[in-house]
Amino acid sequence: MAEVIVRDALTAAGLGGDVRVTSSGIGGWHVGGPADERAQAELAAHGYDGSQHRAAQFGGDRFDADLIVALDTNHVSELVARGVPEQRVRLIRSFDPAAPEGAGVADPYYGGPAGFTTTREQIEAAADGIVAWVRNRVQSQPRTD
Repeated sequence: MAEVIVRDALTAAGLGGDVRVTSSGIGGWHVGGPADERAQAELAAHGYDGSQHRAAQFGGDRFDADLIVALDTNHVSELVARGVPEQRVRLIRSFDPAAPEGAGVADPYYGGPAGFTTTREQIEAAADGIVAWVRNRVQSQPRTD
């Protein structure tokens, strides 16, 4: 859900062509499979298209990303343990000024549809902060074209 929502926010802000947004899990569960049907339904009900999303496992060139956004503190710890520099890892809700410090996104997988609504809302609340971070980063980088 985060990949779709953040990509749409960046595109709406005119930054979609400046960055690459991907998502991946810590574990290899569901690799290659589509997003959970409940996640797709929640996204679609709010104007997002999650139909092209495919699950991937963290690794490869993702280690080189300028920003790695984690959904909870366990993910942050695991990413740092795998060698990602801590300064490049941020909790997604740290981009939401109304979120409590250290708050993660609720994992809706084992619950009902309301959990997916909460997750979408938490991600949307962080999206503007991510857009601002990316805009600042893009504007501070020298152009190479």
